[in-house]
Amino acid sequence: MRNADVPADMRLKIAVQKSGRLTDSSLDLLSRCGLKYSRGKDQLMCYGENMPLDVLFVRDDDIPDLVQEDVCDLGLVGLNVIEEKRLAFQAREVGPLFDTVQLLDFGRCRLCIAVPEGFHYEDAQSLQGKRIATTYPHILSRFLKQNGISAEVVVLSGSVEIAPRLGRADLICDLVSTGSTLAANHLRNVHTVLESQAALIRTPMPIPAQKQEWTRRLLMRIDGVEQVKGSKYIMLHAPRSALAAIAKLLPGSEAPTVIPLEGLGDRVAVHAVCPENVFWETLEDLKDAGATSVLVLPVEKMLA
Repeated sequence: MRNADVPADMRLKIAVQKSGRLTDSSLDLLSRCGLKYSRGKDQLMCYGENMPLDVLFVRDDDIPDLVQEDVCDLGLVGLNVIEEKRLAFQAREVGPLFDTVQLLDFGRCRLCIAVPEGFHYEDAQSLQGKRIATTYPHILSRFLKQNGISAEVVVLSGSVEIAPRLGRADLICDLVSTGSTLAANHLRNVHTVLESQAALIRTPMPIPAQKQEWTRRLLMRIDGVEQVKGSKYIMLHAPRSALAAIAKLLPGSEAPTVIPLEGLGDRVAVHAVCPENVFWETLEDLKDAGATSVLVLPVEKMLA
């Protein structure tokens, strides 16, 4: 059966942020997993051309709801949204909850307490009796409770950073990436409440048998792409007598592959995947140890 002929109820559905800091990286991840698709400018859903996988483009805070309600099988969303929704569902005694399958190496940011310039902050107790504006009331309330702090949580849907200037709050709890937005609004970060990054979530309901094979394959491919992010593939020639010294210089590599070079006596080819950065100094050290013809290539994907 061709992918285009797979019935709608047999196709995997994955929810992705419609627009924002996770959109491009989420689509890049799916492309690296082999998905080919076309998307119009205002299209809210696109169909995989070579995989039975449909992508829904939605607001990021709607993604956990769609996965929780089994509208979508999978979702790509930030831990900040995942944790806020998880606490909200628990408060409403909703269950079973969606599963967090895998953390992903993009979308890193922090949920932070930020105060206006001139605010005297020593520790979390400085928040006693204050008004704190946020779009993450459940995470903030948990933080306040854990620290024995009595404060008013002011829930806003956006533009949290201007709340102190408008007199709506004394300080804020909001996402911080570079800190430029805080600086532009004369705020400074004083405490990190939650470290966040992108993650893959899946429905709490059993995935139908006809979808399970492609679910397994997609998760395997995502794992293969994530494993090698930042990794480099190094190929070089060296005398066999220098192998021990060269192996120590290959950053983060396990046992390299050693291949005899036909007709060149004790010289061998060495191939290795290095999960760490390979700097010019590393190449110079390899050359000093006896390596020649050193080639460094990016690694796109790898299956263990």
